[in-house]
Amino acid sequence: MEFLCYHRDRPGSLSLRYELLEEHWSYMDGYAEGMIARGPTLAGDGETPTGSVHIVDLPDPAAARTFAFDEPNYQAGAYRDVLLRRWRNTLGRTMWDFPGGSTGGSRYLVLGLGSGEAADLTAPPDHELIAYGPLLSDDGATWLGTAALLQAPDPDTARAVLTPERYADIEVHNWEPGGRR
Repeated sequence: MEFLCYHRDRPGSLSLRYELLEEHWSYMDGYAEGMIARGPTLAGDGETPTGSVHIVDLPDPAAARTFAFDEPNYQAGAYRDVLLRRWRNTLGRTMWDFPGGSTGGSRYLVLGLGSGEAADLTAPPDHELIAYGPLLSDDGATWLGTAALLQAPDPDTARAVLTPERYADIEVHNWEPGGRR
């Protein structure tokens, strides 16, 4: 089962995040085999972390909760909140398989928080998608939204990957591929 986990930073926690960087990476090393995508979301300056995205294949919802809530930054209070949802990898690949490579272009996390009937269940053409799929309930039966990691020229183009009227809210965050440097 694949899950998307988005830890949002608590204001003022940047120094704590930097202090725990090695612990965070070591923790994630334990999940490397199941990792589909990972990396920080960034403020408008393109450098200051605002959160941390991980899409990972895990055995079940209990394992996903352990992954999300045992993470060192979460345990230390660096994160304000956590979005944890079952996810389906409609592209069938990892971020390391993205044909656009690991550098070049602006990259974004787009989160569409669902409202009503399921939408955007298949990957749209004409976008440089790194990862794409629906956000689902723990049992996989209920559509709760859609998440995409993509390369795009600007946030508005990134937002256009989703059908706006089908979502209660669409968030667009600067994102960069992450992992041990």
